[in-house]
Amino acid sequence: MEIPMTIDFSKVDQIVQKYEHNASKVILMLQDIQTEFRYIPQEAVTRLSENLRISESQIFHIATFYKAFSLTPRGEHEVRVCLGTACHIRGGKRISDGFERSLNLKAGETTPDAKFTLETVNCLGACALAPLVQVDEENYGKMTIEKIETVLKQYRK
Repeated sequence: MEIPMTIDFSKVDQIVQKYEHNASKVILMLQDIQTEFRYIPQEAVTRLSENLRISESQIFHIATFYKAFSLTPRGEHEVRVCLGTACHIRGGKRISDGFERSLNLKAGETTPDAKFTLETVNCLGACALAPLVQVDEENYGKMTIEKIETVLKQYRK
C-alpha cells in the first residue's frame, strides 16, 4: 500500500532538537517520528541521519530490530488481536479471522483507505479478558465474532 505523503522536515528537526541532537536517544526520536507520521518514512530516516551524523543503516538497524517500529504506513487505527495461550485457547484465531473478513485484509496489512491496520500479537498481558482485542489503546475483552462489527463501527466514523 502506498500512501502519498509529503514529509514535513521541520517536524523531524523539532524532534531532533527536543533530544538535543543526542544520537544515543535515537530510539526515542524514532518513536516520536512514528507517532507523528504513523510510520517511519525513508525521508525521515535520511533527515535524522543528517542531523545526528550517523549512518542511515544504523538507524534502519534499530528501526527493523524493534517490532514496535513500522517502515510502512500504518492505519489511523491499529487493531491488535491477541494470540497468546489464553486467547488462543478461547478462540483468538477465530477472532483474528473475523477481523480479517470484516476489514477485507490479512494480519499485517493496512486497509486501502488507511483507516485500519490489523496485527496479531503474542500477548497483550490481560489473560483474564481472553480473547482480547486492542484498538489503539482501548481493550475489548471476552471478544466474540458477534462483537467485531460493533467495535469497528466506533472507529469507522
